[in-house]
Amino acid sequence: MDAPPVRPPARQHNIFEAAAVYVSGCAEDDQEQIDEAATWVSPEALSFGISELACRAVIALARERDESPQSVARSLLGLPAA
Repeated sequence: MDAPPVRPPARQHNIFEAAAVYVSGCAEDDQEQIDEAATWVSPEALSFGISELACRAVIALARERDESPQSVARSLLGLPAA
């Protein structure tokens, strides 16, 4: 009798990968992608990854626009200039 096929171990995802998939799912209104990414890491780790992604994105946009990070963040959220 043949042995059952061996499944490779589940791939481990890191917090930054989870955050990237979660945020891109939100941007694309893809609930399946959001739900999947949310299972890859703990809610706390996902929150940290999302925060780090937001900081990096704001810094990159601020450099690109030659504006302050605060100005860019407020603009992205539709807030008036400080």
